[in-house]
Amino acid sequence: MKIKLELYGASRELSEKNFIEFHLDEKSSIKDLKKKILKYVDSKFSGNDNFKKIIESSSFCSEDNNIITDNYLIKKDQKIGIIPPIGGG
Repeated sequence: MKIKLELYGASRELSEKNFIEFHLDEKSSIKDLKKKILKYVDSKFSGNDNFKKIIESSSFCSEDNNIITDNYLIKKDQKIGIIPPIGGG
């Protein structure tokens, strides 16, 4: 399946575009997608720990703008957003 990961906030630094495309096996979960993103960070940014922390602490949302958990099954090609925590006060 083809997943278009839409980048928001600090995750925008992961690509010159506002998205990254990943290919996943059928019935993959958000947890599987996170593993793919971490491999991407390892290969493109030499394992940048700050980027890894962003991914691990981010929330993800579905095409219909619902927050989804690590166990959410991705059953088709779709857009998924990554929403990093926002600092500040």
